[in-house]
Amino acid sequence: MSWILLLIAGLLEVAWAAGLKTSEGFTRLWPSVFTLVTAVGSFVLLALAMRQLPLGTAYAVWTGIGAVGAFVFGIIVMGEAASVARVASAALIVIGLVGLKMSSGH
Repeated sequence: MSWILLLIAGLLEVAWAAGLKTSEGFTRLWPSVFTLVTAVGSFVLLALAMRQLPLGTAYAVWTGIGAVGAFVFGIIVMGEAASVARVASAALIVIGLVGLKMSSGH
């Protein structure tokens, strides 16, 4: 269950990162509200997952999901560049996340 909570927390991190971009520096009300709500949800679920998972693993996976998810969101939704170097770098993050999961013992 902790891994599911961590996955959802990571997806909420992607959501608040996207909301942060669309809030235009917290100058737009509803994107700002969305950002704050999803950020709080992400932190709460991360905290719950950390009850069972090691700190380093949980935090690294959470930030990795957020980083790669925001990267993919930026390419698909916001039209950001998808160069070979950027995609390869994101793939290395994913490989690291898989390695952490496999070696965590949970």
